Amino acid sequence: MLDRFNRNINYLRISVTDRCNLRCRYCMPEEGVTLLRHEDILTFDEIAAFTREAVMMGITKVRITGGEPLLRKDFSLLYERIKRKGILVTVFTNATLVDGPIADLLEDLPPQLVEVSLYGASEAVYESVTGIPGSYRRCLAGVDALLQRGVAVGLKTVI
Repeated sequence: MLDRFNRNINYLRISVTDRCNLRCRYCMPEEGVTLLRHEDILTFDEIAAFTREAVMMGITKVRITGGEPLLRKDFSLLYERIKRKGILVTVFTNATLVDGPIADLLEDLPPQLVEVSLYGASEAVYESVTGIPGSYRRCLAGVDALLQRGVAVGLKTVI
């Protein structure tokens, strides 16, 4: 009877931080958000150990997300460690922090997909949501950097 509830789980979502460089109205309300204490966020070693265990349990796909995962100083190392395990990786980002070294890493070790949040089709709308001047242009520059390197990008939008 319980066999019908046994499922093969092969997907893991890892939120590597709860911090973000944007202040979106729907996510970071004016009254503020309670963020985890820095010491409560998983360390590189904890994520590496957790991922190693997950792979041993049959995980084949990982989504790295946050907050904004590119805020982690060790993002590149984390990404490379997970990717080199042969896992299909998706990165969920706002793309405003995609620079040359990040785009190069993703070109060299291609993810299955980079999912990018697009908060509006114009600078005015986008930045009315994010609350950060210049974020629209940084997002588009990040997307362009990825596309120029042949990295698979999917755009997600908030309605």
